[in-house]
Amino acid sequence: MSSRTVAVTGATGFLGRHLVATLAAQGWHVRVLVRSQPLHPLWSGVNPHVVVGSLADLASLEQLVSGCDAIINLAGLIKARDEAAFMAVNRDGSRALAEATHRKAANAHFIQVSSLAAREPQLSGYAASKRAGELAVLDHLPARQVSIIRPPAIYGPGDRETLIFFQLARQTIVPLLGRAEARMAVIHVEDAARALAAQLNSPASEGVRYIADDRPEGYSWRDILAAAASAVGNKHPRYVTVPRLLLHGAASASGAVAQLTGKVAMLNTGKLRELLHIDWAVPTDQLLRHTEAPIRYKLPEGFKTTAEWYQKAGWLPLG
Repeated sequence: MSSRTVAVTGATGFLGRHLVATLAAQGWHVRVLVRSQPLHPLWSGVNPHVVVGSLADLASLEQLVSGCDAIINLAGLIKARDEAAFMAVNRDGSRALAEATHRKAANAHFIQVSSLAAREPQLSGYAASKRAGELAVLDHLPARQVSIIRPPAIYGPGDRETLIFFQLARQTIVPLLGRAEARMAVIHVEDAARALAAQLNSPASEGVRYIADDRPEGYSWRDILAAAASAVGNKHPRYVTVPRLLLHGAASASGAVAQLTGKVAMLNTGKLRELLHIDWAVPTDQLLRHTEAPIRYKLPEGFKTTAEWYQKAGWLPLG
């Protein structure tokens, strides 16, 4: 293993930071594409080979992948002003990386880390761009070389996107954002990193595969908020379903404010359609299962360690 080289885009993101540390611990030589020299506590002692550039820079992409045994594409936008901005990175960036791989690493195993949202591209610009990114890769590389992995919601220490669940769960009245029958699969970031690393040692999936924790059938909104409430020490929460009309109003208002201020709204109508979608379970017949990467974090334990990290980092009040 020590002679094998893997290139990683999106390495400084939430999942990317954990994945680089996991790959290095398993003996891979890791190259990362970054806009500036990275520095993160998770990379202490890792010393990846840094290629400074972007997905829009052909020369840096070719330098990144040249002679590599594997490529993992984690780069992508999770929020943007409009669908065109999502497409510019999530679709066009994936295409450029696949083209560079075809020229400079023709036999490399290419892992496209997409999103569970890509299963429902009609819901949002983000979902459409993730599906388009999958197709762009398959347009430029043979299926026998490609693994497309759709993770569900990823949580864990250091994640800002799922922090909102823990903030809501601290309240006396805890709002439930979706229908009672809705289900959402999740996975802890360390389990996700180990699953992706294990896939490098397996043949390409030649199609879409999924990862999830020990409950691929997913959790209800109440399951998730109850686990978060327990993790932050809220012993007597009262759960109330938020009216859909109120949620739509909040999303519209957030989008309008973002347009006026020139900022990017995390909650908009597209994101709301994703949140309210009833089926974010993972199909078990397409689930990746690696014996060398068993799931370590069930939801209660995973949320507990995540909440403790938030509190130590000052992102959540103690107690």
